Amino acid sequence: MMHPDTEIRYVGKEIGVGVFATKLIPKGTIVWIKDDLDMILDEEYIESLDDIRKDYIYKYAYEEDDGKFVLCWDHARYLNHSFNPNCVDTAYDFELAVRDIQPGEQLTADYGAMGDDEEFECIPEEGSSRTKVTADDYLIYYAEWDEMAIEAFKYFKVVEQPLRHLIKTQYIDKVNAIADGTEPLDSILTIFEDGEGEK
Repeated sequence: MMHPDTEIRYVGKEIGVGVFATKLIPKGTIVWIKDDLDMILDEEYIESLDDIRKDYIYKYAYEEDDGKFVLCWDHARYLNHSFNPNCVDTAYDFELAVRDIQPGEQLTADYGAMGDDEEFECIPEEGSSRTKVTADDYLIYYAEWDEMAIEAFKYFKVVEQPLRHLIKTQYIDKVNAIADGTEPLDSILTIFEDGEGEK
């Protein structure tokens, strides 16, 4: 679920639509969290669908490490990529604002953190030499994303958290401990590893 102070707006012909803040969303705020309304789909089921629905799911869903696809039920599916994102993924099924997101500003995430096997070219961005999302980005940039999350967590308990009640039970104690500074952050890299340490 996306933060309630967001809406879909048209970005442009090349990108289409995106998710924008309608009010200030402070650094450290949960901007998106996986919740029980999101659709969890098997690839076998997706492949059984007609081409129109299949193409839509592959365009807007993301694949988890267990091979299941998650299609967000709300406008979270329209969150666009940036190499200079203002949101960062965590190992706890939510994303945090890594800086104050101003009213009217587009929310963005680095798609490299999804570890998608499909590589794609991106629109060049000022302040970044990257021009492509690759399947190995998570191996190269995980420490940078972890540092962004660590900094954002410093504000976790001092900002309003309208999505906090959706944190999964198995993560609550850990998330609170990270916010208190009593436990370290689990690296985003951990979501790409199975029991044998492989993606």
